[in-house]
Amino acid sequence: VVLGVERNRSSNSRSSHRPQVAMLDDHVCLAFAGLTADGRVLIDKARIECQSHRLTVEDPVTVEYITRHIAGIQQRYTQSGGVRPFGVSTLIVGFDPHDDKPRLYQTEPGGIYSAWKANAIGRSSKTVREFLEKNHKDDMSRDDTIKLTVKSLLEVVQTGAR
Repeated sequence: VVLGVERNRSSNSRSSHRPQVAMLDDHVCLAFAGLTADGRVLIDKARIECQSHRLTVEDPVTVEYITRHIAGIQQRYTQSGGVRPFGVSTLIVGFDPHDDKPRLYQTEPGGIYSAWKANAIGRSSKTVREFLEKNHKDDMSRDDTIKLTVKSLLEVVQTGAR
């Protein structure tokens, strides 16, 4: 699993110093785009669920389970009165326990989640997604995957400079 992140460069924003990538458990990582405060709340809730699941079931969470949990939280806040929806999209990556196949899921602010082989969220995500659709192959090596990730981030920088 390779996760590439463009660093926010706004000089007046304190949130640019906080990473928008966090480990939820030993085998699951979450990256988010959107409001940093909302992302931190989702990360905290997801970490608590990972710990609770491990204590209750005596097994780590699957990537789909924690994705479903996060999407459920986002959906509840969208539907409830008196609270505003979460302003973040997330990518959740990792490996399921006892499985060596990488997993990638995306959640949207409304609570929808979907599985992907390669994806992008945030600024210029459409451009990156189109680039990944053209260039991603299922049988890529680790080095080729890293190169593809860097090239996709450069695609954003180059299109943003035009």
